[in-house]
Order: sequence, then C-alpha cells, then structure tokens
Amino acid sequence: MSAQASTKNKAAAGPDDWKAEWQPVVDAVGRDFSDGETVWGADAVERGAIRRYLEPLEFDCALHTDPQVARRAGFADVTMPYTGLMSWTLPPMWRPGETLFDSDDRDAQPVRSAINNQDMPIGPKTTGFFGTDIEVDFLRPVVAGERIGRRGRRLVSCVPKETSVGRGAFMTWESEIVTTFGEVVARIRIGTYAYVPKNDVPDNDDRKG
Repeated sequence: MSAQASTKNKAAAGPDDWKAEWQPVVDAVGRDFSDGETVWGADAVERGAIRRYLEPLEFDCALHTDPQVARRAGFADVTMPYTGLMSWTLPPMWRPGETLFDSDDRDAQPVRSAINNQDMPIGPKTTGFFGTDIEVDFLRPVVAGERIGRRGRRLVSCVPKETSVGRGAFMTWESEIVTTFGEVVARIRIGTYAYVPKNDVPDNDDRKG
C-alpha cells in the first residue's frame, strides 16, 4: 500500500474510530446482563448495623432505633434508612481463603470489586471506572431481619465519549432491589463511566486527539 493510500485510510477512520469498539455495547441496550442471577448483599439488615450506620450521621429517627415505635407505625421491626440501600445490597469484597490485595504498591487496587466493570462480556477492555449518578424509586422501607439483593442488570443506555480522564462510555444500568421472598422494595438506575485512562493510550495512536 502506498503512503498516500495509507494516509487516506487513516483519514477515513477519523479521530472517533475508537468508538466503533463500543458499537456491540450500544447495540446491546435493553439487554439484561445478569443472566437471571440475583446478587445478594453480604449480610442481612440488623439493628446493630443500622445503629452503626446512624452514628456518624447523628440521624435521630425513632423508626430506625426504637422497635416499639416502628411497630406502632406498622413495621415488623426498626427500618433501614433509605440511604443505606446500596450498603446492604453489596456482596462481600473478601471471603476467607481469598486474596483481595495482591500488591503492596501505593494506591494498589483490589483484584476484584463489586462496583467495577470487569465482568462486562462485550466491548473494549477498560481499566478505569467510576459512578456518575444514581436514581432510586423506593417502594417500601426495608426492616431489620430482611436480606436484600439486586436483581437484573439491564443496560438502559451507552454513549461512547472521550473525556479529560480517557476514552470510554457513559452507561446507565437498571436493577430491582428484592427481598429473599422476591418482593421488590426499590428500583435503581446507576450511571457509570468505564474508560481507558489517557496515560494508557499508546503514544503512537494516530487517532489520539
């Protein structure tokens, strides 16, 4: 291929050619990536954990601390603060016999996390990830003694975009928060940005803007 043809091909690709790697993800909008699995929180909601959750907030509400008050309000036990929903739906980071940190380097990251993008089966491999926004519809309070989990992981949107931190895509995911009896207590939408950090883009990338 002549130098002129090579230059023409690069020009045809354009500065946004990297976005083509995200097309399979864009095409998958509407798909549930959970394969029917419900991811359960590490522990059931219990009074002691609610108390510890309230302490730094100094959130004084008898529904969360006094079982009698909660029962008079129609609940079986004290209620979990709505803002604790995410805390009680996260699976355990570590289990006995596992290694969570395999490096003692400064700023070393865990080998796995419940809030990363490592299990994405399609699209480009990304090493950077953070949440951008969250929206929750609460249907009823969760009470002490219940265990909750996240059911479903439906991709609602995917928008590839280059930002100041790297190249990636903004995605929105939708799930239901359920009890062990299958009752839906909340619906949640989480926005994320999965990306390849700028420093990881090769210097010889002709498409780099």
